[in-house]
Amino acid sequence: MNSTRYVRSFLKWPGGKYRLLQHILPLMPPATQLVEPFVGAGSVFLNTRYEFYQLNDINADLISTYQILKKEGKSFIQHAQAYFTPRYNKSTRYYELREKFNYCDNKVERAALFIYLNRHGYNGLCRYNSSGHFNVPFGRYTRPYFPQDEMLFFQQRASYAEFNCIDFTEFMKKPDTKSVFYCDPPYVPLSETASFTTYHRNGFSMQDQNKLVILAEQLMHKGTPVLISNHDLPEVRKLYHCAKLHYFPAPRSISCKGKSRQSVSELVAYFDPNQKVRKKCPTKF
Repeated sequence: MNSTRYVRSFLKWPGGKYRLLQHILPLMPPATQLVEPFVGAGSVFLNTRYEFYQLNDINADLISTYQILKKEGKSFIQHAQAYFTPRYNKSTRYYELREKFNYCDNKVERAALFIYLNRHGYNGLCRYNSSGHFNVPFGRYTRPYFPQDEMLFFQQRASYAEFNCIDFTEFMKKPDTKSVFYCDPPYVPLSETASFTTYHRNGFSMQDQNKLVILAEQLMHKGTPVLISNHDLPEVRKLYHCAKLHYFPAPRSISCKGKSRQSVSELVAYFDPNQKVRKKCPTKF
């Protein structure tokens, strides 16, 4: 299936699932509701047709932006679009607006600035320092794209969704046999110097990875299917040893140096409640 047929998110999001939908969507089982503890840019949400969605992320700016877009619609889109002019596509203005964002208490204005920073910042990164301040540098794009159509589509689909901003361990405590969980956590790093997990200032540790597996196994035993995406690494395969593993190549590379680029593989672990033979997994953390 050609990925160009899929709907894109209005946000640029490193680690987003748009380019992997052809591998992920066929694994999604039927259900009434899709639950995503780490919704990110929402590519899976936007390209599935469940009756309802429970969507969560620990990034408060992300969830607030979704909630405001859902509620305000076209008026908010026009507000955000005002920042997409040559006047604001300069490094001096970018850093002024980044500073404004970091100290802004107005939710609508902060959400509009979040979209501006996402589209004007370097590589669409979403990164905060230890003080919780957004610190991505200016991206120097000739003409940043304003995603008006994508925002309108998201707002339409959001009418079927509820957005939450809580820790995933709390969000995953309520099993529902009419739901399926899709989890896209910050990945286990490919190396000690290749961690991109600081989209929220608290990061995501190996202890968190283990907690996620335990919660997925608990949900599976209560009749709820869970799918988790991650890098295809030996330690990840070991982590998900009680699930069905599906592997596929990812269209990106480890190194930014052309001659040293290596292909990257990813996997989806499927915790299937209908699996006849189950391996023993940890039950608490």
